[in-house]
Amino acid sequence: MLRFLGNILAVVIGLGIFTGLVIFLVFALASSGGSPSISQKSVLVFKLRGNITERDIDNPIPNFNNPLNPVTSGTGLLGILHNIKKAKQDSKIAGILLNLRGVSAGFASLKEIREALIDFKKSKKFVLAYGESLSEGAYYLASVADKIYVNPTGDIEFNGLSAERTFYKGALDKLEVKPEVFRVGTYKSAVEPYLVDKMSEASREQTESYLNSIYNLYLKDVSKSRGIALEELTKISDSLLVQNVQDALKYKLITHVGYYDEIEAEMKKRLGLKAKTRVKLVNYGKYREVKTEWSEQQSEPNANIAVIVAEGEIQSGNGGDGVIGSAKIVTALRTARKRKSVKAVVLRINSPGGSALASDVMWREIHLTRKVKPVIASMSDVAASGGYYIAMACDTIVAQPNTITGSIGIFSVYFDVSQLMKNKIGITTDYVNTGEFSALGNPNKPFTAKEKAIIQRGVNQGYESFTSKAAKDRGMQLDALKRIASGRVWSGSEAKANGLVDILGSFDDAVAIAAKRAKLKSGEYRLHYFPIEKPFLDKVRDNLGVSAKARQQIVKKELGEWYPYFEILKKVKEKPKVQARLPYDIVIK
Repeated sequence: MLRFLGNILAVVIGLGIFTGLVIFLVFALASSGGSPSISQKSVLVFKLRGNITERDIDNPIPNFNNPLNPVTSGTGLLGILHNIKKAKQDSKIAGILLNLRGVSAGFASLKEIREALIDFKKSKKFVLAYGESLSEGAYYLASVADKIYVNPTGDIEFNGLSAERTFYKGALDKLEVKPEVFRVGTYKSAVEPYLVDKMSEASREQTESYLNSIYNLYLKDVSKSRGIALEELTKISDSLLVQNVQDALKYKLITHVGYYDEIEAEMKKRLGLKAKTRVKLVNYGKYREVKTEWSEQQSEPNANIAVIVAEGEIQSGNGGDGVIGSAKIVTALRTARKRKSVKAVVLRINSPGGSALASDVMWREIHLTRKVKPVIASMSDVAASGGYYIAMACDTIVAQPNTITGSIGIFSVYFDVSQLMKNKIGITTDYVNTGEFSALGNPNKPFTAKEKAIIQRGVNQGYESFTSKAAKDRGMQLDALKRIASGRVWSGSEAKANGLVDILGSFDDAVAIAAKRAKLKSGEYRLHYFPIEKPFLDKVRDNLGVSAKARQQIVKKELGEWYPYFEILKKVKEKPKVQARLPYDIVIK
């Protein structure tokens, strides 16, 4: 009886807490409505310290979160670009302050922001930058500023880029797990971490090629912004001549070594304010809610260009945060295709690839859409393998010079854990099969030669399908396409030279091409983003449990140094699929 009453009491208390939470959220959301107002001579502040995603991930109550399942929030690149344009036209915004530290974004995204800031400066408004320390990426943004301040005890990175990858062969050997690898392509090195303990010559060759291409562009852009000769910048970087902020000042990478109050004084001077007058700062989170005459005009036209954002690893199904679900993208494409008000489509891609099947499903739907209206691909930081698969279906491919793309190839990895189970754990298995291949792919037994031949044949067929479609879509001979395929990764500049990309340009360039193809003039259309994002309250509802990410963090904390072994075992457990994916997760520092 006491247990029953206790359960009743727990339910009542739970309902009370939930009701209170709902009331709190309703009032909080209601109070957050309306457009904020800003004053004349305001300065728009960008504190770019977290992840920069393609779209803003909305959380109107950023301090509300379930610690076991936080509502994801992030600063969206497309939102940043839109609001820099808005600020350029806004008479109340006098300038922009970049308050930088470590910026977590790819160099193609950073280049988009740089170009938007350079365009903003054409309005004769100022751009200032401050950082307690500046990473290579943060400095890439800061370099466009009129004045760059770095804290006297801070530091600045200017020593080139480094790409690193992790290898698991040693761990697999210790665990007695045997990887069975099936691939096509000299450069399809996604499987190398399971087979060797360092980069192959082919992998090193392609990495050096695209990394140097990206950094050469970096140096050219900084050279132009700072007025320093390219040869001099190369020498500064290669010789590590900048080892502290005083060195950065000496070599004119920055304009001032100073504290935050000193850049405040610089802003007051530019704004014509007295020393004791406070600078009116507007953070980006607030400013994106501000409605201006320019932003209102952007929403007036009835004609739409659909922007379909595909960001993350490619999988079948609906996907989620950081995952491209083929079903969700297919729904967005069909909606855009059937909706009469949509005159063209821009497919914005930021993906290393993933499931070959899911990629092919989206590829087909893109082809069906382009029969009805123009479809333009806009590549972000990465559009490789499966990401390239969906891009190649579009009428025109636009990429930044420092986009990472290509990687036309596929692979599949299986794991034989029979020795792990027998020798490490003491578990053995036995089978009764109705046919010779009934247990094909079972991780608890070694592969036979016939089984290996069957799987490799399937991978070969997948590669032939991928390359044949790529050759047809790009208007190339199959042999010519295969010479630049084979799983090789290219920078955007290299891809353009090889015919894999049509135009080097920005997201705005892709939109302009789509508008021109649809015979729409500037001011005659607005952008409509897909997929439709889930409302915040729905996210909160989903938020009440324990997320996979939170579970991962808990396991990682408990296992400590053993966590990498756990990750390997998870991969062993997963059902192998044919993958059209980048050779590895590229970490550029």
